[in-house]
Amino acid sequence: MFTEDLKQIQRMAPLMQKVLIVDPAPASARMLGDLMRSITPLQMWTASSTRKGLEAARQINPQLIFVELAGAEVDGIEFTKLLRKSEAVCRQVPVIMVTATATAAAIVGARDAGVHEFLRKPYTTKDLLRRLEAVTLRPRDWVEAVEYIGPDRRRFNSGDYQGALKRRSDIAATPEAERIIQALKIVRSAVPAVATDPTQAMRAMLAQMVELQRAAAVTQNMALAKATVEFQLFLAKAAQSGVLVSTEVAKQAAPLLAFLPKDEPSKGKAA
Repeated sequence: MFTEDLKQIQRMAPLMQKVLIVDPAPASARMLGDLMRSITPLQMWTASSTRKGLEAARQINPQLIFVELAGAEVDGIEFTKLLRKSEAVCRQVPVIMVTATATAAAIVGARDAGVHEFLRKPYTTKDLLRRLEAVTLRPRDWVEAVEYIGPDRRRFNSGDYQGALKRRSDIAATPEAERIIQALKIVRSAVPAVATDPTQAMRAMLAQMVELQRAAAVTQNMALAKATVEFQLFLAKAAQSGVLVSTEVAKQAAPLLAFLPKDEPSKGKAA
């Protein structure tokens, strides 16, 4: 390997000491494992099914997971969705999906399941290193919504996007403004989900309170900060009582959701 590759590996190594491979084909899992060990010393575990993979993830708390897209008793998309919605400590770890059939539908499905990167077979050491670098050295913001849980799917969430503006509010948009809008949209989508998926709805709303408090502090928006704290206190009391009523949540969320730009669509997926 080149000197630059070695420097990158030294930076990545601490973030991939414990690796889980979920693959129904022992030969394929062994090949990937051997290649990973040739890059850096690490601990490796393998699982041959979705169920065993989820059990292993809970037990060993890996720093990185590879999962096959599809195979006997392995459904990579289902595995990722279940992991993201679980209570496992490692639910947010990078997931790299591996497959020989990288169709457009497969890539979109993996992205929407919460996968970080996609690795197509046959792959080289250089291909693998690029994916490892992306998930360890270029982490993306985490999105905790109801319909989507995973890394931010937008490739231009740093404010560097120079393409055409899609909304009037984009004219004055800043990275912090975009964060605020996304957090508020997630809260809005979580309110009706209280009736169907109260656990994830609560998790999503609480996560957005953290985002909004930070963004309000950065932008010195005291009104937003006040509304955020008030809604957060309401959620804390509801969580303590174990009672979460969608109509009451909607009522309490209204002052906070009033900060959404008027031209925002009434519905939409989180990033």
